[in-house]
Amino acid sequence: MRLEVKDLHKSYSGNEVLHGISFQVESGRALGLLGRNGAGKTTTIRIIMNVFNKDSGSIEIDGKPFHVNEYKIGYLPEERGLYPKRTVMEQLVFFGCLRGMSKAQARSSAKYYLERLEIAEYANRKLETLSKGNQQKIQLAQTLITDPDLVIFDEPFSGLDPVNAKLLKDLVQECIEKGKLVIFSSHQMNYVEEFCEDVVIIHHGNIVLNGDLQAIKQDFGRGRLVLSTTVDDKIIAQLPGVKQIVPGKHELIIELEQGYEAQAFLETLVKQRIPVLRFGMYEPSLTEIFVEKAGDHA
Repeated sequence: MRLEVKDLHKSYSGNEVLHGISFQVESGRALGLLGRNGAGKTTTIRIIMNVFNKDSGSIEIDGKPFHVNEYKIGYLPEERGLYPKRTVMEQLVFFGCLRGMSKAQARSSAKYYLERLEIAEYANRKLETLSKGNQQKIQLAQTLITDPDLVIFDEPFSGLDPVNAKLLKDLVQECIEKGKLVIFSSHQMNYVEEFCEDVVIIHHGNIVLNGDLQAIKQDFGRGRLVLSTTVDDKIIAQLPGVKQIVPGKHELIIELEQGYEAQAFLETLVKQRIPVLRFGMYEPSLTEIFVEKAGDHA
């Protein structure tokens, strides 16, 4: 399946908050939907889910208009939407039935996910008695209970320790491998890098970056090298072809002058008898890319 968001516009009280948002999500390739607070991510998600009406634009699936009532959608919101004074099983069954499951189907699916998430012992406990991390796992079970076609994760790892995060990682990866449409929104860039092959960055209601994450990294790293050596930075800075150096914790990030090739620079290092502990093309982190595209200077 392929979900396409085309030229979405949305205004509140005459103030346009989405200025033509367009991107696509493909089965088996999770999309990282990124942006600072207030950038337009949540508005975009709610329009996809038909919670908000769009002013203009379209949403299509496999080339046809996307109607939410024709597909199963799982949504894990950043703010929890469960009932603290109801038991875990009671409300999981309720949400399953609300989305078209029978009580037996909902109970069976709820038991499966509670066991997968190692919280089956809390099935008859009130939600408010559980820890923050376990409440987040209940929220995840609620998201996946209907085996949805489209899954939207908004800050899914909030409140989880490393052990529980691993359980959630396995389920997220399983959704991707099953060919579901997966949209992943988080400020924790390491998780986005781990799961998402494609990313979209929204800034002030505009798409400022959209595409294959690996290709984006290669493009941002072009003309920059990583060098680890025992020689003083000042000596490296004076070598031919060096435009500037950014010292790292254990290595140097070197920006070459335009037209100067990495191979030529490596040959210079060898000729100058400069010890090379590590040498390679620089690959920026998603965090660096995000700051460059959505920082205060952007």
